[in-house]
Parts: sequence; structure tokens; C-alpha cells
Amino acid sequence: MKKAEFSSFTDYYKYSPEEMKKRSAEFYVEMKRRRTVRQFSDRPVPREIIEDCLRAAATAPSGANLQPWNFVIVTDPAVKRQIREEAEKTEREFYHKSATRKWVEDLKLLGTNENKPFLEVAPYLIVIFAQRYGLLSDGSKKSHYYVTESVGIATGMLITAVHHAGLVCLTYTPSKMGFLNQILSRPSNERPFLILVVGYPAKDTVLPKITKKSLKDVAKFI
Repeated sequence: MKKAEFSSFTDYYKYSPEEMKKRSAEFYVEMKRRRTVRQFSDRPVPREIIEDCLRAAATAPSGANLQPWNFVIVTDPAVKRQIREEAEKTEREFYHKSATRKWVEDLKLLGTNENKPFLEVAPYLIVIFAQRYGLLSDGSKKSHYYVTESVGIATGMLITAVHHAGLVCLTYTPSKMGFLNQILSRPSNERPFLILVVGYPAKDTVLPKITKKSLKDVAKFI
């Protein structure tokens, strides 16, 4: 069993309360501008930007620090085409057979349907996989803990990093995602978590008129 090792916490920056208030308010204003878009430009994005966003996401906390995530970055047009074809196949089944009428009606308010052109137009598809367990060199399994929570936190940090960099994104989860393992040659211990579509917004991008719940509706101080 490995012995725990510790080091001094030297990276902490101490701000005055006034500076903390300023920073938190500015960050809120920046994040309030973030919107999910479904219309993307095919304008190229420098790979270095995506790499730094992924590095930021990979700093996320995780159960026992096992970091149970894998990011597969798709830029190949042929692979993006495959993903779109399989996604739309499962979406047609979802919209016309599986989903309740109420669910479909709720989605209409956001302008979604079974057609997913953004999967080919956007320069990057970041397919996020959750590792249900680890695989050791001898083929045995290593338990992972709080996988969904850990991958969800990393995904949220990735979305934030993408916005902070000046790009837009879309969190996309096809109703069935097993095809992603096959197309992207991922091992059986990984399950698709979601596809993050990343790029610049198209010039004619439109957004649904939505509101967010107020602080009093989502938080309670005791």
C-alpha cells in the first residue's frame, strides 16, 4: 500500500474581502453571458485553446483522485459524419417513438429536433467518457468512486473554460450513446457521458428566450 505524501499549500492567493467581492461579481457577470448554442460556424479554432481548456477541466476534483474521465477530441470530418449519422438515427427513434409527448413539447421550446447538423459543422466534438472502473496492467479491475459526480464536475469546468476562452458550446446527449464506443474505439470500462460541441457561433445564431431561476429559488442559507 502506498504511503500518503503531502506538500505545503503554496498556490493559495489571499485577497482582501473587497477584492473577493469584486472578483466574484465580475465572474458572475461573465458567466451570465454564457449561452448554449446550436448554430455553429465552421471557422477553425487553434488546437492550443482546446488543449488549455482540457487541462483546466482535468484539474477537477474526483473520488479518491482517480480522475475517471477521458476526453476524445474529434476533428476528422469523416468521423464527425459517422457520429452525426448514428446520432440522428437514434434521435429519430427518440422523437417519434420513445419520448413522451410532453417531453417533445418541452424540447420544442428550445428549438431542438432530430436533426443535428452542428455535429458536422462545429470544428470540435469533445466526447467525454466516464470510466466505470480502471484497468490495471495485468488486466484486473480497479474500483473508481463517485464516477458520475467526478465527471460531471470536470465537464462543468470544461464548459466554463470554453466560455472563458471566448468560444461557445453545446452539451449534447443522444438518447442512446453506445455507438460512440464503437466509432471511437473506446474500451468496455468507459461509457459515453456527453458530447460537448465547441466552436464559434454562426453569424445567424438565434437563441431561445429563457430565464434562470433566482438565487432565492435555488439556494437557502441556514
